[in-house]
Amino acid sequence: MKKILFVCHGNICRSPMAEFIMKRIARRAGKEEEYEIASSATSSEELGNPVYPMARQALAEHGIGCPGKVAVLTIPGDYAYYDMIIGMDSENMAEMHRLFGGDPDGKLSLLLDHTPESDTKHHNRDIADPWYTRNFRVAWDDIFAGCSALFEKLESQAEPTPAE
Repeated sequence: MKKILFVCHGNICRSPMAEFIMKRIARRAGKEEEYEIASSATSSEELGNPVYPMARQALAEHGIGCPGKVAVLTIPGDYAYYDMIIGMDSENMAEMHRLFGGDPDGKLSLLLDHTPESDTKHHNRDIADPWYTRNFRVAWDDIFAGCSALFEKLESQAEPTPAE
């Protein structure tokens, strides 16, 4: 089982969107039993709060629900538990490096680092926080692109190589 944790500042917009988008991608591929997918925050500001209404709406527009999801805090033990811990922006990455004391096992990455380098649309590699930009459509597009590329990468790594 592949265990993936998506992380953003408050765990009410970007990381829960990534969590539920990735869960749908895995489910549609018939692989949901092969993945454990969650999300958390680097900040305690929103702990216990549900997914932000505009983020819920962005998910709902694509037929995705997130019932019962509330913001939770990223904790030091998450590093040992998860196989991949994926931040939405460089500030999230800095906070995770601080919390985990670095990244000795190479588990940390930005979500858009998984999209092709040739994808000039994602040259910034950070997913802008829609809490501030109010552009949940752009956040959806970026997160969907990142999750799709990540899933493809993980599944291609899982493919058995043909015997020679």
